[in-house]
Amino acid sequence: MANLLTLTMAYPMLRLERGETLIEAGEARGELYVLASGRLKVERDGVEIARIAEPGTLVGEMSVLLGADHSATVTALGPVEVRHIEDGLRWLEQSPVAALHVATLACQRLDATSALLVELKKGGREESFLERLFGTITGAETRA
Repeated sequence: MANLLTLTMAYPMLRLERGETLIEAGEARGELYVLASGRLKVERDGVEIARIAEPGTLVGEMSVLLGADHSATVTALGPVEVRHIEDGLRWLEQSPVAALHVATLACQRLDATSALLVELKKGGREESFLERLFGTITGAETRA
């Protein structure tokens, strides 16, 4: 499957400095971002739930696909570069390869989440479960 960085090379690069906000919880602009470099912090209700550091990671897809406000705030942990897709839904509609990538990602996260739920029902450790669940849902590493 094609890399999202390759698929978004024609889109403008947005640069952020440490502490700058990429996405604000409660807003919905229909934009998508693809991390090119740097690290992002994801917070929900003031709690850090994930960090994103993998180049090619898509950011903002839940809001775009669900037509809802962003559920979390995403800020730069240092210098960050992201590809900026202004009309995320249109891009996904026009790019079957990108849409397939997002669908595959969503299925991987759902599969991993289902496995974690089974583990919880079997009596797995709750704290470890919750950390892994956050990472699975967001597709990011959990806070260390």
